Amino acid sequence: MGQITITIDKREYAVACGDGQEAHILQLSRILDEKAKMLAKSVGLINENMKLALVGLLLADELQELKEKNANNNSQNLNEFDSHVAQAVETQTQRIQNLIKSIKEV
Repeated sequence: MGQITITIDKREYAVACGDGQEAHILQLSRILDEKAKMLAKSVGLINENMKLALVGLLLADELQELKEKNANNNSQNLNEFDSHVAQAVETQTQRIQNLIKSIKEV
């Protein structure tokens, strides 16, 4: 089991993590640190609990936006797929109708 020290808004925290996860945890802590510093600049001095709550809200908001964007992209991709399938069905239907027509003429 690994253990690292992360720094968020000038405060250090010892964090246990799985072996090999140290770099990932450090990367995540940098994101939290950036958000905490941004809050400190825009809101001013606030207590640690409030800062934690606001950082969580900021991250939750970003996550929600990404989920909505992903859902919209998936919906658009499905619409494009449906359009391609409809076109392929139309093409095959036309081929079948032409084949039936040529068989009737014989």
